[in-house]
Amino acid sequence: MRTYLDCIPCFVDQALRAGRMATDDEKILKRILDEVGMMLRDIPLESTPPETGMLVYEKVREITGEFDPYKELKIESTEKALALYPSLKRIVEQSNDKLLTAIRMAIAGNVIDFGPNRDFDIEEEIDVVLKKEFAIYDYDKFKDGLDKTSEILYLGDNAGEAVFDRILIEELKKPVTYVVRDVPVINDVTYEDALQAGIDEVASIVSSGTSAPGTILKTCNAEFKEEYNNSDFIISKGQGNYEGLSNERRPIFFLLKVKCHVIAQDIGVNVGDIILKGLDV
Repeated sequence: MRTYLDCIPCFVDQALRAGRMATDDEKILKRILDEVGMMLRDIPLESTPPETGMLVYEKVREITGEFDPYKELKIESTEKALALYPSLKRIVEQSNDKLLTAIRMAIAGNVIDFGPNRDFDIEEEIDVVLKKEFAIYDYDKFKDGLDKTSEILYLGDNAGEAVFDRILIEELKKPVTYVVRDVPVINDVTYEDALQAGIDEVASIVSSGTSAPGTILKTCNAEFKEEYNNSDFIISKGQGNYEGLSNERRPIFFLLKVKCHVIAQDIGVNVGDIILKGLDV
């Protein structure tokens, strides 16, 4: 997905919010806005939003000296999700279609996103997503691909959300490799966040090697790219991964809640819609 003009003020807003997580010094915050603004002037619209996001958050880290400004929020969101885990598992176990309910749970967890989304009620979100109709519903295609594959590549999105991913992984009944960010960016899931969520109990964990808030293949490490190129069943969680991979011709299933009108326009749905979309290979 390319960058749209409406993405540009969002980058500035995210830079300011990330800066405020690191410092309340207005001179430092003003410098962040000045330098990000100058940087955005030269960003081509052909680049994907996560490519620009990577540069924005690198600038925030450089100016503030804070490597992981969202660290405490990530820990807190994972703790809250873990507290819900037993009740979420019961809902899945008692459902008529455990796999579909687990997919809905994973999508509900996608609301835990401090990039475009500052305010959310995760318990309310679970209730909504369990009842909501899918705007794109490639479930039969998903099940067919799952039946044929011997292992799964699962691209994680956010800390806290990883607990909801764990519920889906447990229902996939196949070996899973769970992919995390290499460097902290927003509240995206890193290796440490995945461990806190208990992902190591249900999957192997690898880093994509990128510091982008999404999967940008040219910035990923060789290990991940080999896994990606050899995979015949890929689950991609969240908006950032969609932005980075939507133009690929790979067996990818995008699971997300649409939280941004630009992405809604790109997919052809509405803000608030839930998506289970398989790419045509």
